[in-house]
Amino acid sequence: MNDVQDGTSPGAALGGPAACVSKVELRVACKALLDRDTLNKSDPCVILMVQAQGQWTEFDRTEVIKSNLHPVFAKVFTLDYYFEEVQKLRFEVYDIHGTHSIGTRDDDFLGGVECTLGQIVAQKKIIKPLFLKYGKYAGKSTITVHAEEISGNNGYVELFFCAKKLDDKDLFSKSDPFLEIYRINDDGTEQLVHRTEVIKNNLNPVWEPFKVSLISLCSCDEDRKLKCLVWDYDSRGKHDFIGEFYATFREMQKIGSGSKVTWDCMNPKYKLRKKNYKNSGVVILSELKLHRVYSFLDYIMGGCQIHFTVAIDFTASNGDPRNSCSLHYINPYQPNEYLKALIAVGEICQDYDSDKRFSALGFGARIPPNYEVSHDFAINFNPEDDECEEIQGVVEAYQNCLPKIQLYGPTNVSPIISRIAKLSAGEATVKEASRYHILLILTDGVVTDMADTREAIVRASYQPLSIIIVGVGNADFTDMQILDGDDGVLRSPKGEPVLRDIVQFVPFRDFKTASPAALAKCVLAEVPKQVVEYYSHKAICPMPPLPSCDFPASLANTPTE
Repeated sequence: MNDVQDGTSPGAALGGPAACVSKVELRVACKALLDRDTLNKSDPCVILMVQAQGQWTEFDRTEVIKSNLHPVFAKVFTLDYYFEEVQKLRFEVYDIHGTHSIGTRDDDFLGGVECTLGQIVAQKKIIKPLFLKYGKYAGKSTITVHAEEISGNNGYVELFFCAKKLDDKDLFSKSDPFLEIYRINDDGTEQLVHRTEVIKNNLNPVWEPFKVSLISLCSCDEDRKLKCLVWDYDSRGKHDFIGEFYATFREMQKIGSGSKVTWDCMNPKYKLRKKNYKNSGVVILSELKLHRVYSFLDYIMGGCQIHFTVAIDFTASNGDPRNSCSLHYINPYQPNEYLKALIAVGEICQDYDSDKRFSALGFGARIPPNYEVSHDFAINFNPEDDECEEIQGVVEAYQNCLPKIQLYGPTNVSPIISRIAKLSAGEATVKEASRYHILLILTDGVVTDMADTREAIVRASYQPLSIIIVGVGNADFTDMQILDGDDGVLRSPKGEPVLRDIVQFVPFRDFKTASPAALAKCVLAEVPKQVVEYYSHKAICPMPPLPSCDFPASLANTPTE
């Protein structure tokens, strides 16, 4: 659950959490780094810092490359990209000395540079000079950053490589081989995709399997050439070349049940000099696993419907609807806060529901004919069919309902959450991505049945359901923070955590002066991720099978791993 109230200014809340447009992969390389070591060359590492609320924090770091002033790092930084935000980044390069902590000595700092993720994405590749402290150039040192977007119709592949009978490059021991894979771009340049770990003293290495996105590996082009190099590792950075081979992703897919794909590892110099030269060993792809990544739009365009339910608080704390001070007062010239929130969120959701019919429920009121308190009633008073035609139908049912009920209490929301979760569970048994539920709860105060609500949300997190809670009026909603959990994870009273984060809470007062779109953007920002998380967890693909325009045709029907 995300609460924009706690520690966030109204101004920040107005923008709301931005919807992630896509993920971006960044790769870095440096040239002409300063040499800080007396006997050897520097052992560089790049640290990526990100700025949030004016503070720089470490996001991630590359591996350390020994004794190299022109390092090409294998580490890939994966960041969420927000079109509407300025995302400030800082790349810092350090010379690493064993267990020394980074940044404790100025002479370990090889240079840094600041830029924005937007600048990198716009140019796809940037080359920047590195600066020392106080704006001084770090000699002729530069850093190159490549950016690639991971599109929705992308996936990633897990590759298992080994080799046999590699050439022995060492006199007193066996070679220490590692494998590098480069993608050959359209302009002929080479981009490092992956560098394996070093296997010590072994001519028949089995490297750890690794995962790489298809856009990184081959730009989703099965026939793009991949240049693969095998080296004998040298701690001073002067690695000995064992051999090379060229492959394509199409070739890799020839791997079948029990069969493997092999390539001769060739040293061109040996081939020219030696008459009977066959190879310098063979490299084997022993296994390939494909992992399909689906986006929110994959599910929506595959026919998944978003069913919208609104639950309205009719407790007495709202005030008598006939009084102009009441939160439920119907002003003929301006909608009240309940209607504003309902219309703002509902109008977005109705675009994703083909029948445009929405469930409208109420809680906390005495209802006809017996005027008993109900915490789960249809505001059209038809328990057999609680749906209304479009958002306007919900508005009319709400207005017609007010004179017929008695506002009462307490503020119990667990019955409605449990009801919609049970309804959603019926969709879950279908085993296809056909319908996902959004429950909008509009309330004027902190819920009374907090323990039951926490339990209901934990149960609901296993179903195709997201919950949005909008706090209406000027109540103190601080206690709603309990729905965040002590460690940021909502838990039931018995300590069971939610399977997924499905709740979003905002106080409407933060949006009083903003456009309805700002509220909708804020409360609905997490829904696409929640939809994908649910169906991914269940290993449910969009329906029907998608045409694989951005995905290798031969793998279009491969099940999600």
